[in-house]
Amino acid sequence: MSTKISSWPAATPMWVDLGVDHLAEAKAFYAELFGWEFVSGGKEAGDYTLAYVRGRAVAGIGPKQEAGMPTVWTTYLASDDVDLTAKKISAAGGQLLAPPFDVMESGRMALALDSVGAVFGVWQAGAHIGAERVNEHGALCWNELHTREYSTARSFYSEVFDVSYQDVTEEGLVYSTVRRPLDGREVGGMHHDTALPDDAPNHWMTWFASDYVEGTATRAVELGATLLGPVEESAMGRMVVVRAPQGEVFGVIDAPRISE
Repeated sequence: MSTKISSWPAATPMWVDLGVDHLAEAKAFYAELFGWEFVSGGKEAGDYTLAYVRGRAVAGIGPKQEAGMPTVWTTYLASDDVDLTAKKISAAGGQLLAPPFDVMESGRMALALDSVGAVFGVWQAGAHIGAERVNEHGALCWNELHTREYSTARSFYSEVFDVSYQDVTEEGLVYSTVRRPLDGREVGGMHHDTALPDDAPNHWMTWFASDYVEGTATRAVELGATLLGPVEESAMGRMVVVRAPQGEVFGVIDAPRISE
């Protein structure tokens, strides 16, 4: 299933957005790379813009809220009660960067640091449910936390979102999938990433699906992006990691991962 018309179950990574210095350039890059079309919320919404694939929202892009902020894709996790989730974040050792607030009629959100310093958002749906199309070319297909403090991170998300984990057995890899409480479905991942550079924070990684990973990688380079490694096979599918022209890093993979 690739479309969604109702709210995502709690604990599901269900939206990503990007703050950039040059909005027009970012829109041009992703339009060429994934075929995204855009609808702006206008000045009232701070020029926050929704990206669409075949008429369904897949991501958000807008100007940075403050100069000097890093250019990164932010992952949002669904919540049935963002105010309660915010209290759990603080109790579990996280920190609220933006306490819960209403986003017009779209929904209610908070922005936080988890207990290992990774930024993530929490979204309680109103008119906007998050991603309406997943698991197909140009749409969100997987989100995973890269962390040096694997056990601490797992404890945090268990406390806050009541998730459980399924360990992935593969030589040289310490990884687990994240299972949401509603039905035990695997909706995200957690990677004990010992190769993180010293100056790189623990972070959530966004993955977009591609029908042809090699072609997407080649086009990204033509558009001014950098590949952080060659296209390669993995247990999850053919994949590559891209740094876009304004610095944000994301993955491209040919295997759909999110299900309803």
